[in-house]
Amino acid sequence: MNDAFHPISIAVEPPRQPEVERLLDGSSAYAQGLYPPESNFLLDIATLERPEVAFYVARDRGDHRDDASGPAVGIAALVTEPSPAPDAAPAHGELKRMFVEPAARGRGVAGALLARIEADAAARGIREIVLETGDLHDAAQALYVRHGYREIPQFGQYVGQPHSVCFAKSIPAPPA
Repeated sequence: MNDAFHPISIAVEPPRQPEVERLLDGSSAYAQGLYPPESNFLLDIATLERPEVAFYVARDRGDHRDDASGPAVGIAALVTEPSPAPDAAPAHGELKRMFVEPAARGRGVAGALLARIEADAAARGIREIVLETGDLHDAAQALYVRHGYREIPQFGQYVGQPHSVCFAKSIPAPPA
């Protein structure tokens, strides 16, 4: 079977796994190869383990796997801030550390990660996802636009950063 047709499974998993750490290292190397250190806003593994972070792993299930135990081919994280009220959902989440292994690109892995994260965000009451990417990440920018994200003014730590391009997407409430 062609690699392009392998099913992908996505689950929330811990980031401290050797094959996931390999993807995090690939993500870091890619960003550090394009931008100066002050323009890289990569969360470290300890931050990715915090309770306010949901860390997603996309796995290639292969030709005949019925489970989600295949090799990790993509990652992304959704970071939320604590709500001001104990029972309130966070107003928004920030997408961080989206990365797909080069050999798995073009197979819909990033789109599948976005769909899963957006569905989980909607179920948690999050109504907007924001993100920052680099001005040289043309493929990433095109992906986000294709999936309904709109460019927004720089926010938070990205304000005034020459390489930062920010996006947002409103997340509708799940059907009742």
